[in-house]
Amino acid sequence: MTFVAVPEKLADLWPGITPYRIRRIIIEESKRAHVGHIGSALSVADIVAVLYGCVLHVASADDPLRDRFILSKGHSALALYAALHLKGFVTEDEIHAYCSDRGLCGVHPEHHLCGIDFSTGSLGHGLAVGAGVALAARMRGEPFRSFVLVSDAECNEGSLWETVMFAGHHRLGNLIAIVDDNGQQALGKTKDILDLHPLGDKWRAFGWNVHEVDGHDVTALSAAFRDLLDRGDAPGVIIARTIAGKGVSFMEGKVEWHYLPLSDDQYAQALRELEASATP
Repeated sequence: MTFVAVPEKLADLWPGITPYRIRRIIIEESKRAHVGHIGSALSVADIVAVLYGCVLHVASADDPLRDRFILSKGHSALALYAALHLKGFVTEDEIHAYCSDRGLCGVHPEHHLCGIDFSTGSLGHGLAVGAGVALAARMRGEPFRSFVLVSDAECNEGSLWETVMFAGHHRLGNLIAIVDDNGQQALGKTKDILDLHPLGDKWRAFGWNVHEVDGHDVTALSAAFRDLLDRGDAPGVIIARTIAGKGVSFMEGKVEWHYLPLSDDQYAQALRELEASATP
């Protein structure tokens, strides 16, 4: 399976999938549902845009040879729903039903929704599932790859490091992890709760190929994915330095936006800022 060329500009991503459009959907649907987890979703918008814009081979949601993507930090689900909607897998009615009794788009992703392979939300487990997917592909001689997005706080989980050791031992070159390294979690800063930095050195110690990049730079992210997949001699991880709430000034780096919903005035300001600073 070949890798799509590294984009020189946002327009080179899959038509319609841009960080701006993902962030706008996050703001609109979180306001519609009056539900939080906005800062976490905005944090990963660029990562998700690159994955669905030029990395993942998922032309069809039921192709047995499609790449698998696991959003282990499931509370960022709105970013994933936005990408799946822009990809054409999730309808407008489905995404408008986010967090409603009648909808399939919950706070955390569930496999009943088109484009979601695995339900997630219990932190520390997604990478293990992704490693199993990668090992299964190897054992069956099939070309699909496994991608798992975890949070930096999720790296506090011992189960994650068991998988890091397992994947390194088995040299799972078709497994790529992305760490959303935004420096905060539900109740504080990661460095104050359990400081794991230098994070990249820990993954390297278990035999992983490591890239550390600006998680809001689509060209740097794409180049890191390409290098890790081209090498293929070991599992790869991208430590993506991000800002929680990226794109909305009053949310950026603020722990409280892990949970808070938007007021009417905040909603209007967030949309103004996104439109003023981003390319549609």
